[in-house]
Amino acid sequence: MSNIRLLLADDHAVVRAGIRNALNELDHIHVVGEVGDGPGVLAALDALHPDCLLIDVAMPNFEPISAIRQIKAQYPAMKILVISAHDDDVYVQGLLGAGVDGYHLKDQPLSDLKLAVQRVLTGEKWVSSRLVSKLLSLSESPGAASSLLTMRQRDILLMLQQGSDNQTIARKMGLSVKTVENHLTRLYRQLNVQSRLEAVNYAMQHPEVLGTPGQFAAQQSTGDESTMPQDHISILLVDDNMRYRRQLRRMVGKVCPQAMIYEAENIDMATRAAQATPPNLALVDVVLGDEDGIHCTRRLKAVAPQSRIILISAYPDREFHRLGLEAGALAFLDKKDLDTATLRQVIDDTMA
Repeated sequence: MSNIRLLLADDHAVVRAGIRNALNELDHIHVVGEVGDGPGVLAALDALHPDCLLIDVAMPNFEPISAIRQIKAQYPAMKILVISAHDDDVYVQGLLGAGVDGYHLKDQPLSDLKLAVQRVLTGEKWVSSRLVSKLLSLSESPGAASSLLTMRQRDILLMLQQGSDNQTIARKMGLSVKTVENHLTRLYRQLNVQSRLEAVNYAMQHPEVLGTPGQFAAQQSTGDESTMPQDHISILLVDDNMRYRRQLRRMVGKVCPQAMIYEAENIDMATRAAQATPPNLALVDVVLGDEDGIHCTRRLKAVAPQSRIILISAYPDREFHRLGLEAGALAFLDKKDLDTATLRQVIDDTMA
């Protein structure tokens, strides 16, 4: 192997010294520069044109995903090996997706680091062994993309689809704007996107990411109600009240942990969700802000004619009941009567 020019980027001088000493044992590797922050990385790359970048991406003034994409676009032939203390599999996936050639954990022996550098330089991918099994189990599990997100992140992504700004999201979720910003940063990283628009586009292209596995929804519930075994079932909850949707989501997850639960707060969102993943069952509130569940029922039956639709309302009305049945709903339930026992019966009937 010919001489390799390597740039070392880490914000801790002691760490850089240890790595440099280890790499000095490899005759063909020459450390041509060291930097400790994001701007320093870009300047050194421009000045030195190394063959390999060995970098801890958790440096000051360095946004990992976007910066790595930019670097890879400018220097496509250069190898990039990340060295990090973070063993979060989602974090690793995001960086691998952005174009790095390897991901090495700092707590591994320096002999492994030398091997990682050599493997990456020969064109192989490198991931520290402790992460391999986590990444494999994630990629092989059903609904993996959806299970990456927490329920709070799904709620935020749903509100991004609605065009909500950070202040609106904070108010609806009872959080500070700063906390919302932190959640957005984490959400973008997990989806491997850079902006609100990209996140919304991702959700439209991968509608499964907005589905909540029932067993996760049930984890937020309390009580000892037993769950019934079910085959796979897709359930759509349509209600403009986020707090009630959360309550209903927990109840559905408790009753049917095998369900994949989708949510919408208006007719357009419900229609898009049903087009992407036709639900076995839809629970639709009669009052949807300035819209109504009767119209929503017609739209859902047009795009997903096999779906069973149950209208729900806190204000039962005979005329709504009649119009709902004419629109294609199977039943009309009072919200105060919609408990776990009733949900269990509704879902049982749907799966029969």
